[in-house]
Amino acid sequence: MVILGTSGIISSNLQKALKKSKINILLLGRSKLNLKKENAGKVLASKIKNKDVVIFIAAEAPVKNIKMFINNLKICNAVCYSLGKKNINHLIYISSDAVYADVKVKISEKTLTFPNSLHGLMHLTREIILKNRFNKILCILRPTLIYGPGDSHNGYGPNRFLNFALRNKSISIFGNGEEKRDHIFIQDLIKIIVKCIEMKGLGNINLVSGKIYSFRYLAKLVINLAKSKSKLVKIKRAGPMPHNGYRPFNITLLKKYFKEIKISTIRTGIEKYLTHFKKNDN
Repeated sequence: MVILGTSGIISSNLQKALKKSKINILLLGRSKLNLKKENAGKVLASKIKNKDVVIFIAAEAPVKNIKMFINNLKICNAVCYSLGKKNINHLIYISSDAVYADVKVKISEKTLTFPNSLHGLMHLTREIILKNRFNKILCILRPTLIYGPGDSHNGYGPNRFLNFALRNKSISIFGNGEEKRDHIFIQDLIKIIVKCIEMKGLGNINLVSGKIYSFRYLAKLVINLAKSKSKLVKIKRAGPMPHNGYRPFNITLLKKYFKEIKISTIRTGIEKYLTHFKKNDN
């Protein structure tokens, strides 16, 4: 099995899960192979073997400018070149829910893909490229906001809130923190990826919890569960609320194919996250 992209919350946790299952993994991160370089595809082709399972996570993310957008297409081009030289068994691409349009109803895998950000456009472009070349062996996973051990971005939400709460620092929320978003616990997400590998899943699936909460609620929940002295501080928004402040998901497909995987409630997930912090502090 080959994992392209070794840093970040998904890859680091996936590596642990696969090693625990004693699955042999070839890890290829930017320190070993810069996929943006001109000859990267040829080098990668020499490392991948026929019948391999390839998990494509590598990306410059989140995409904030045109240069990053182009770099991500260079990475995709190198991957496509290398895989085109081999007869691999299964390709899993880790995309993002950012590919979807902003709609007023629950998002499903059939919802229009019409991103309003460079980050979403990058993932959608790479999805289209991969589908055109490898559709018969391709599984596209679109995670929503992720929280849990291994977070490397300290992103706005449970990850940042918990980091601040454990130090009793003030937690800033944009406006009244009223926008509602879905968050999935990393360990649940990894279980779904592993299941996709085991069943050779094909097609598109959203990796979500199916529940939405306001950031204000999440910040207060974190403070309460962490028994923190942190206070909420409102800060003025620099622009409009992302996704119009409302982004719920329909999880019918997830329930159908992954019924044995119980998705953590936000309270349970944060409690598990807290337990991880406490273990690592001792």
